[in-house]
Amino acid sequence: MSDILSDMLRVVRLRGAIFSYVECTDPWVAETPRSREIIAAIMPGVEHLMPFHAVATGTCWASLVDDEPVRLDAGDLALFPLGDHHIMSSAPGLRAKAVDPSVYFAPKPDQLPFELSVTESGLSERRESAAPIRNTVVCGFLGCDSSPLNPLLASMPPILRMPRVAPDGSSWIGDFIHHMVDESRRKRPGGEAVLMRMSEMLFVEVLRRYVDMLPAGQTGWLAGLRDPAVGRALAIIHERPAVPWTLERLGEAAAVSRSVLHERFVQLIGQPPMQYLASWRMQLAAAALRDSDAKVVDIAGDVGYESEAAFSRAFRRAVGESPAAWRRARRAGVRHAVPESAAI
Repeated sequence: MSDILSDMLRVVRLRGAIFSYVECTDPWVAETPRSREIIAAIMPGVEHLMPFHAVATGTCWASLVDDEPVRLDAGDLALFPLGDHHIMSSAPGLRAKAVDPSVYFAPKPDQLPFELSVTESGLSERRESAAPIRNTVVCGFLGCDSSPLNPLLASMPPILRMPRVAPDGSSWIGDFIHHMVDESRRKRPGGEAVLMRMSEMLFVEVLRRYVDMLPAGQTGWLAGLRDPAVGRALAIIHERPAVPWTLERLGEAAAVSRSVLHERFVQLIGQPPMQYLASWRMQLAAAALRDSDAKVVDIAGDVGYESEAAFSRAFRRAVGESPAAWRRARRAGVRHAVPESAAI
């Protein structure tokens, strides 16, 4: 069966970057603006940006604006999947004096990450200080496409705290964070590329652990992965998207009745199986248009359409423009707003 999560991460072009290595002196507070305000500086050309903060030493707090803070201990990680404006601080309730997105557009060092210090006054270039370092935090971003289909984003909360120790007793995330800190400090040749891959690996482990921690009754695409009927149907769709599936044929392949499959799919995924199949085909087609020189008619056949005309109509409904226009815009590096009909 298809590895559904790997399929999705590949097609939505998951990318990672470690942006800053931060040493914090009490009291300290830093705020990250909404991702859409800084995405052009962090990862140009990416549609969606997810900040994360990995705590190597000390205890601190993470929160959304006007929301309850979440405590982070050494080895814990806070991920902000929706890219909301958020706060990191040495104590709950602290706010930065100003939030200036322009700092993210400053000239980059020869090799990321930035080495920064943070105090009550906010971020500054790293400097020697007589005050003891309270926290060491590695801050990064994960980029991905958000259209035509990225159900991962809708499956995660606005803030996700991942503790150092998993329910099974493993401490992979906490140990990994220390390796990231070491790599950030040493700035060896290739270090930026290593940190990029490490952040992507960290995100995958966070997703896997999050799926394991989901309570009974949780809905969403990630919850659907572990449901026997929906998980099998998703794997079949991802493995053989070009097959002319009907609900009945898909139910037979997944060894479940069509009525049960429809009901469970809508309950967990939020849409019927055939609608999800159409969206997945459009995501695959979008990736092929962006990343290859294949003819539109060939792409149409690869994702299950008998004619280029039928595929073009479906693609326009999904993304708001024709396949040719969408390809030209992406090749030219133009980022378009996602139409409401395609939004998650």
